[in-house]
Amino acid sequence: MGYNVAIDGPAGAGKSTIAKLVAKKKGYIYVDTGAMYRGLAIHFLKKKADPEDRQAVAEACRDAEVTIGYEDGVQQIYLNGENVTGMLRTEEVGNMASKTSAIPEVREKLLELQRSLAREKDVIMDGRDIGTNILPNADVKIYLTASVETRARRRYDELKEKGTDCSLDEIARDIRERDERDMTREIAPLKKAEDAILVDSSDMTIQQVVDEICGYCR
Repeated sequence: MGYNVAIDGPAGAGKSTIAKLVAKKKGYIYVDTGAMYRGLAIHFLKKKADPEDRQAVAEACRDAEVTIGYEDGVQQIYLNGENVTGMLRTEEVGNMASKTSAIPEVREKLLELQRSLAREKDVIMDGRDIGTNILPNADVKIYLTASVETRARRRYDELKEKGTDCSLDEIARDIRERDERDMTREIAPLKKAEDAILVDSSDMTIQQVVDEICGYCR
């Protein structure tokens, strides 16, 4: 059996950044479940599937195969054999992933891949429902959060650094809407597992968050 660390939390809380650094420090395999949903979202966008049409999305799942690979220890996402890692972080893909990830057929498509990785390897996995649904028996569960203002500012700075024109107010609004969607969805909503440790990174540096989480892990 693998040793499993689950990190849940809202959009923009820094889950992926922190999980990658903890994985590197501890020698775990990092599994970015959000990236897997984004991989499927690219497929839905290519098929021009309406995210509000559950049946269309479910049908689009049939000819999509999302797999994980690792290059120099970095996770790569493949969609039907094509490496789509470089396309995952656009706003369009993120919004499609957020809207479609609540659909049962989408979740079922990825669930067994995620669980089989956790059974076989020492993994750290981040997402919205890792500790509550995907790995309910994880050895360590973390709920990583930060204020909407902090998360919006981080995303704004990240986009500006890439030369992307954006509005701080619009990003904050998007984050609030995504929080609402993630927390109220019918299937596996975002919530803190009862046995999860709350880590609020609003006033913490990345290194402080990494050190705190590493302290809870073997």
